[in-house]
Amino acid sequence: MGRTSDARERIITAATELFSLRSYGSIGVAEICAKAGTPKGSFYHFFESKQALALEIIDLQWGSQRGHWQRVLDGEGPLAGRLKELFAFTVEIQKFSLNESGVVCGCLFGNLSLELSSGDDPMRERLRVIFDEQAEMIRRSIEAAQALGEVPAIDAPGAAKSIVAQIEGMVMLAKLFNDPGQLDQLWASSLRLLQVGEAVRPPSGSRAPAPS
Repeated sequence: MGRTSDARERIITAATELFSLRSYGSIGVAEICAKAGTPKGSFYHFFESKQALALEIIDLQWGSQRGHWQRVLDGEGPLAGRLKELFAFTVEIQKFSLNESGVVCGCLFGNLSLELSSGDDPMRERLRVIFDEQAEMIRRSIEAAQALGEVPAIDAPGAAKSIVAQIEGMVMLAKLFNDPGQLDQLWASSLRLLQVGEAVRPPSGSRAPAPS
């Protein structure tokens, strides 16, 4: 039996790293192939275009992150503690990037959103769907906490969208200053949005997985 080629996976890995550290528009297919160690013919065998590759990477990244978000937000304990764990996951990704590459990578979704905000294409629409999904997941958690009396009668959809915006904004500052410490205010700011006090929760002992 012949050896199974891993060219497709190498292209995805190379492009994910490049898209995480540089602007999407500055990266060409030739550079992706050079980093992956594959010929251009292999690229176009697997992907119709750079955009098609980017859309798959976006879906893969969110597929991985969504699972973690669901496990944390659907877990046990007060909502504030679960949000703290979610934010810790975000911080760990940025710390991992800084340790591995010397720079804070930021959020792939946020980076692409800023670059593509004036365009109108499938990538922009996919990113909008992801941010809507994130806000919806947090909204459901807030409303569940309200039903338990943990959170007062605030505007849950508005608070959820504000928390997502805070995550993206703080990650952008962490990237700008190359400092994951910029994210330290996330939890306290979210507690103010939710109008609740600090909740004590034993640490889970789990570490955030490295970005793929």
